[in-house]
Amino acid sequence: MGSLASCSRLPHQFPENSTNEYRIYASFCGMNPTSNLNMSNWIECYNPSNNSWHRVTSIPGLVENYVLNGFAMVSMGDSIYVIGGPISHKLLDRDDPDQVFELDLEILHSVRRYNVVTDAWTLLAPMRTARCDFACTVSENKIYVAGGKCTRGSARGTSSAEVYDPAMDEWKPLPSMSTLRYKSAGVTWQGKIHVVGGFAERGDNQGPYMMLRSSAEVYDPQQGKWDFKARMWELDVPPNQIVAVSGRLFSSGDCFQKWKGHIEAYDGKLNIWNEVDGSHLETLSSPVSTSDSTEANWPPCKRLYLTMAPIRTHLYLLAGHQMAGEIPRLSSGVHVFDTSANGDGWRSFEPVEEEGLKQLCGHSCVLQRSS
Repeated sequence: MGSLASCSRLPHQFPENSTNEYRIYASFCGMNPTSNLNMSNWIECYNPSNNSWHRVTSIPGLVENYVLNGFAMVSMGDSIYVIGGPISHKLLDRDDPDQVFELDLEILHSVRRYNVVTDAWTLLAPMRTARCDFACTVSENKIYVAGGKCTRGSARGTSSAEVYDPAMDEWKPLPSMSTLRYKSAGVTWQGKIHVVGGFAERGDNQGPYMMLRSSAEVYDPQQGKWDFKARMWELDVPPNQIVAVSGRLFSSGDCFQKWKGHIEAYDGKLNIWNEVDGSHLETLSSPVSTSDSTEANWPPCKRLYLTMAPIRTHLYLLAGHQMAGEIPRLSSGVHVFDTSANGDGWRSFEPVEEEGLKQLCGHSCVLQRSS
């Protein structure tokens, strides 16, 4: 694991610019098939200044063992917003008590806000269209959503888009995109809303459908219209996540390979993605096992989740790995890449181990506290 050796290990405090006012929030659900554990979503907070996780709240309104996946979570001010998503019921397999299966239910248009200061949830105006696996981003204190799937079992996305104004608690429709798409990445860049990649198609009544997975749709809030951008994403596999840092766009992988082994940056002039120098890190692909049972015939370490969060000039990659051994254990590791560094920009915190396993239910969001 040569890459791990070249990566500085930080036991507690991040030595560079203060991160005290930043927090990273992520939603998880349980994976352990036990009869006395509620597997419904909860939200955890990561403090980058001392490398600590703590559970802050549960998503309200969920029946026991009902789970949200494929929703969006974004932050504005002192609040995080949980938007849409499909709901499913996690059930124990009667024939195999060690297994869990999910019964798909409905897709939601509900929106909830959690104030991290008052520890209070508020049910807000719902989206005009129920959707899951959609693009979502914040710009100028408004939330933009576009695309996604509106019905269970559908192989097609939607072209519809809308915007939420928290001052009015109101969703307003936007012009539709020129393509139907879902599993796209949403990001605000250069003052415009970018809906990148995804399972996209443009169809007409004559057919067949033209696949446009490597394209993007760009919405200009000033002009109130969408522009189609060909080949902004080079693969026909949807991006896992795209984030903006210091005026640049970064990606770590796609939906099938969430970590490519390095970070890529988008060159807007040439319309291509390039590997960032010094961003290779093998540890995220093949973590070092800390299990005492390495000689036993246990399966190797398995990555359960990976999400990327931007703070100032840094990219925080938060990963969870199932450790080898008979008892389910999770190792949560955080690796930080400085996008402004020349050469190797990686730093790593000491991993934190915990009992049981958990599943990431949506990408994380960063909140900058006002107090």
